[in-house]
Amino acid sequence: MAGDEKAKAKVEQAKGKVKETVGRAVGNERLEAEGRAEQAKGDARGAKEKVKDVFKG
Repeated sequence: MAGDEKAKAKVEQAKGKVKETVGRAVGNERLEAEGRAEQAKGDARGAKEKVKDVFKG
């Protein structure tokens, strides 16, 4: 389960980076902002999993 959540975090971060980059390239501020938000969501999910790992071991 934890590996699954870590994978989801990485996917969210990657998708967010792509959205942000495309938004910046085409001048779409909304898409760029969505990308940053998605990256932040992935970062938060990843941080949560790291905390869980600390308390497991």
